[in-house]
Amino acid sequence: MHYLLFYDYSPDYLERRGQFRGEHLKLAWAAAERGELVLGGVLADPVDTGVLLFAGDSPDVVERFVAADPYMANGLVVSYRVRRWDTVVGELAANPVR
Repeated sequence: MHYLLFYDYSPDYLERRGQFRGEHLKLAWAAAERGELVLGGVLADPVDTGVLLFAGDSPDVVERFVAADPYMANGLVVSYRVRRWDTVVGELAANPVR
């Protein structure tokens, strides 16, 4: 199954992220190496939302990531939401339909 994590960033996100970015990226790359995080990044123009794609059996993998994320702990993320994404097309689709 796939899950999308949406982060809503604080208005001062760009000014403050530098001091937490290394730790955040370390967490993200570790999740990617475990096969949990597929892709992650920010939406541009404006930079106010992050989107991360996770793979797993439940949303627990996403919730563990959020709980450990320094962006969340330090107020760079003001809210988040997790949505199951029923993927059906593409090599990585969880439930391919042709």
